Amino acid sequence: MKPLDKSTLSLVLILILSIGICLLAGVIGSFFTTAGIPVWYAGLIKPALTPPAWIFAPVWTILYVLMGIALFLILRSGGRKEDVTICLVLFAAQLVLNVMWSVIFFGLHSIFFGLVCLALLFIVLLCTTIGTLRVSRNAGLLLIPYLLWLCIAGYLNASLYLLNPL
Repeated sequence: MKPLDKSTLSLVLILILSIGICLLAGVIGSFFTTAGIPVWYAGLIKPALTPPAWIFAPVWTILYVLMGIALFLILRSGGRKEDVTICLVLFAAQLVLNVMWSVIFFGLHSIFFGLVCLALLFIVLLCTTIGTLRVSRNAGLLLIPYLLWLCIAGYLNASLYLLNPL
């Protein structure tokens, strides 16, 4: 087996860092999520179509890995510098909003402002996905499952708001 050349090693490192950045966002958000689930979230009235609790961690892990691969593909796209920069700024914004939702919803126990944050996240992610599709079709396609999952999260968050008056 041949050793990896410097170029290939650099690509592997960029891929690992890209995935690591996205997983780190998930880890930061999980500090707030994990603390809020056993008492506060467990006491909320849930909508009928709430997925089982065990599904959230694997789904989010997969989504963060897909985000990381998308980030890697954006960085490697070779697209116009301005387009790539816009994609990276939007990508960073959606990642920050992703973490902020956990802080607001689970950390601050604010269902309403969690819903507002989630709506903003969806809009920014939609813009990110559209921009990314122009820079790297594959990267944009990797963000679509995340958009779909946010639709489920939006349904859950909105339902929790309606079912659990202040």
